[in-house]
Amino acid sequence: MTGTGAGHHRPDGTRSSPRVPAGRGHGRPAQLPSRLAALCERLPQDRIRALEDLLTRLTGPDDPLLGRFTVAQSAAGLSRQLEEMTQAWRAEAPDLPGAGLALVLATVRALPRPQPVQTVVSGPLSPAIPVRLTSGVALEVIRSADAALLIASFAAYGAEDVVAEIAAAAGRGVEVDLLLEESTHAAAAFSALPAEVRIWHRTEAGAGVLHAKLIAADRHTAFLGSANLTDRALGDNIELGVVVRDLKVVEPLVEHFRWLIGPANDVMRRV
Repeated sequence: MTGTGAGHHRPDGTRSSPRVPAGRGHGRPAQLPSRLAALCERLPQDRIRALEDLLTRLTGPDDPLLGRFTVAQSAAGLSRQLEEMTQAWRAEAPDLPGAGLALVLATVRALPRPQPVQTVVSGPLSPAIPVRLTSGVALEVIRSADAALLIASFAAYGAEDVVAEIAAAAGRGVEVDLLLEESTHAAAAFSALPAEVRIWHRTEAGAGVLHAKLIAADRHTAFLGSANLTDRALGDNIELGVVVRDLKVVEPLVEHFRWLIGPANDVMRRV
């Protein structure tokens, strides 16, 4: 029987083991391990578990369940990654059951792993690299704050989903600081937020502008990029950013902006 992961019957009645990935031709390394590693690197823990659950139900790379799951993915580039994983599985280990791949994912998930920098874009999407959309990432980072949220933007307009998410954060007790450029009237976009949300402007109007774009949740996650908090920047403009989850990078970054709003330093004033 093939395609079930049971291996093949030998003439003496015993079964051979399912084939596992091996390099093919002139020492070419197997692609399946790297495809699985890339999925583990990209997906959060809950999404990896969901993929594991799917894989345990698959008989092989041509199982229709996998095809339907792949087509249903809306995250930019994820369907392509799954297709590449499936192609490598079919080429290198077609007799390996999905449960074998699920075990690999579970093993990687159980190990401590560095949090990679994640690419974020607005505007047209290409299949070149796995990316996430600015609008969704901004909301996700705001939502992940437990105690403190620090946001800097040169301009702000519309962005109702972002404003609503900031209000929700303040409602659950998160301390919110918004550092905004006064000359763009960015503060007007947040006029509906509760009074406990602190808004800050530069103290010296002629000493340059606040041009930074940052969303920092507590001290664990920072979203840095070119996009302002406007509808066009979050969705239509060609913008680029990264999400950083390395505490060694995020903590001093947050400390710097906390220093900027420190009253003794006379850099920012509360509006």
